Amino acid sequence: ALQAFSRGAQAFRLTVLAAYFTKLLRSILSRADLIQLEGKVTRILGAGIMEVKCDNDIVVRGRLSGRMKKYRIKVLVGDQVQVSVSPYDPTHGLITYRMK
Repeated sequence: ALQAFSRGAQAFRLTVLAAYFTKLLRSILSRADLIQLEGKVTRILGAGIMEVKCDNDIVVRGRLSGRMKKYRIKVLVGDQVQVSVSPYDPTHGLITYRMK
């Protein structure tokens, strides 16, 4: 019974540590650190994922942001959009704005 208790306590400590490090990583890389690019939607791949060709000839695979899904903002091929890209992986991003 003593070993079962210590394993449970150990699992609890690991869960707390995992939550702490996740929070720490999120604070290190915030939305302010993302690179904002503008481009034109070239292909719709389905499930809210689109291929965007940016102004500097970089092709980014972007996913619609939650707010754009929530307010049902439609994005079609040929639309100008703003993509937030991580500096660590510039091939994937988050579509955050559709230009008017």
